[in-house]
Amino acid sequence: MDYVSALVPPVVMAVFFIGVIRVIVKTQGGANKAKEDAAVDAAIARTEGARQGPVKTDG
Repeated sequence: MDYVSALVPPVVMAVFFIGVIRVIVKTQGGANKAKEDAAVDAAIARTEGARQGPVKTDG
């Protein structure tokens, strides 16, 4: 019975890993892809805008 207790942890980890990979693959693309891309683009634009600082004008 020692071999069963030795094999259980790797099998459980393998099943969990396969499940995680399947979730990642399934959530790529699909109906929410455009919304997710827009959210990322907006976050990048905010970060770049904050990095540049306020715009100075002559006046």
